Amino acid sequence: MFDDKKLMITKLDQNTINQIAAGEVIDRPSSVVKELLENSIDAGATAVTVEIKEGGISLVRITDNGCGIEGSQIPTAFLRHTTSKIRTAEDLLTVKSLGFRGEALSSIAAVAQVELISKTADSLTGFRYVIEGGEEKRLEEVGAPEGTTILVHNLFFHTPARKKFLKSAATESGYISDLMQRIALSHPEISLRLIVNNQTKLHTAGNHNLKDIIYGIYGRDITRELVSVSRELFCGRIEGYVGKPAVSKGNRSWENYFINGRYIKSNMICKALEDAFHGIMMQHKYPFCVLHLKIDPAYIDVNVHPSKMEIRFQQEEQLYQEISEAVTAALKEQEMIPSFSVGAEEKKEASAAAPRGAEPFEKRRIQQDDVRKKDEGRSWNSERKQGEQVREASSYALDQTPVPAKVKQQELFEEKLLQKHFSDEYQIIGQLFRTYWLVQYQDNFLIVDQHAAHEKVLFEKLMKAFRESAVVTQQMNPPFVFTLSASEELLVREYGEFLKNAGFELEPFGGSEYAVYAMPMELYRIDSQKLLREIIDGLSQMRGGREADAVYEQIAACSCKGAIKGNQQISRKEMEALLEQLMGLENPYTCPHGRPVIIKMTRYELEKKFKRVIS
Repeated sequence: MFDDKKLMITKLDQNTINQIAAGEVIDRPSSVVKELLENSIDAGATAVTVEIKEGGISLVRITDNGCGIEGSQIPTAFLRHTTSKIRTAEDLLTVKSLGFRGEALSSIAAVAQVELISKTADSLTGFRYVIEGGEEKRLEEVGAPEGTTILVHNLFFHTPARKKFLKSAATESGYISDLMQRIALSHPEISLRLIVNNQTKLHTAGNHNLKDIIYGIYGRDITRELVSVSRELFCGRIEGYVGKPAVSKGNRSWENYFINGRYIKSNMICKALEDAFHGIMMQHKYPFCVLHLKIDPAYIDVNVHPSKMEIRFQQEEQLYQEISEAVTAALKEQEMIPSFSVGAEEKKEASAAAPRGAEPFEKRRIQQDDVRKKDEGRSWNSERKQGEQVREASSYALDQTPVPAKVKQQELFEEKLLQKHFSDEYQIIGQLFRTYWLVQYQDNFLIVDQHAAHEKVLFEKLMKAFRESAVVTQQMNPPFVFTLSASEELLVREYGEFLKNAGFELEPFGGSEYAVYAMPMELYRIDSQKLLREIIDGLSQMRGGREADAVYEQIAACSCKGAIKGNQQISRKEMEALLEQLMGLENPYTCPHGRPVIIKMTRYELEKKFKRVIS
């Protein structure tokens, strides 16, 4: 294709270089907000306000009370690869700041019209700097409060092709709102405010209380189902909250974890978290978490991708194990019996939000906004009624307004109900629909799923016996013979030790036939041949390094097959014996597949439904 032409290698001009670099860092308004917010946090800000219009396309304004930038340093800050965070390549090994590449300001300036106003504590005046499309326009002294304000106008104003790839203003605002929520969760010590088209969408107190932030973003129902996680790691510490198994979602959007204050995505952390919930959460559901990992920078590498969303870990396997164990230990300490209500839910209490005072650097603009809103005949409440769902962060509401005593009681964990030393206090009322047991204990009304309960008891027995190579077997008299395909026979030979430890004794019987001489005692009464064939089919999943998961699944399958079924009549003595075994388990609350074994309703809730009590 170059027959008549010479291949010419030329150096790109600086403007083109900046445009290419900007494309890696700035792809939408939320990227602008992310980079500038990280700069504010690195500058030591304790209060930051983000204001956007038209989804951040026409305006992004970020105001902070950080340390500011000296006037002589401002033009330098907009050059590529200029930063105050690191000096040499060795500094990358111990970087603690959110930013360090020195590309944010230059990338933003290359694709937008930017105005910066900044003042340091020891300066009498501030400085105003204007740069458009990478071209410096002016630098002048102005009066300004301490800190930095950056205004980004008309994003992609001279690259209309890139602007076409942006979503609607509402969608872009949603991306920014999600980002602000993550920043709020990662830095509860910083007061954050998000204003979208002159309406406050988020406001946090900066009072260091992570639970308040969670309340403000996710609401009361999730907050009262939180379990605290706190544990030392070999390379740092993990702290935060996970939701009980009842709090789950069909995707991972509720999984929030931060490394040294940085929001990241990590397959390893995902797996560690989800493995901790394995067996106590329904399949294809994902947990809620807000976890902070403070890790020695020597054990991580953050210089992986321009977005800084990926991190490499040293000793990844050990870290995975310790994270999973920390979450598992926290969950084991909590009561996992879900409560239920009969009939329509009571109308939810309105959360009273008493907004705290504005930061000094915002007062004038907020006053102007209030005047404009009055002139336009709009109030915050009327806008909310029109469908704007504003959830003012309850962090400051909880600071100034006492939480009702009733809510506090719901958040406290009582002593666990299912404990063996309470067995004499349980009263079995009877069996409902030949599937559920009705049980009274003190002021609690319990409903037990008999299949799930028996399945969990069997599972725990088989898992314990498997780990200890002590499965009790029942001899088959006479043994049964069945035929295996070539692939099935290969699996039986490869995993003969597993089958033996699980309680199955089988030997070649000639040709492709095998004789089964014994099987686990607990599973003796079910269709042995069908069960064994299903287990052999499942052995194929044990390949590829997933042996532990496959063993769990196979024993769970055995337990499910061997458990009493729903719609099966059983005697009171059988109920009592099984309930006693259930109370002896460490985790009796869910079956191996995550379904609840037992649910409860308090006497108070029942009497409230019958209007015996009014609250």
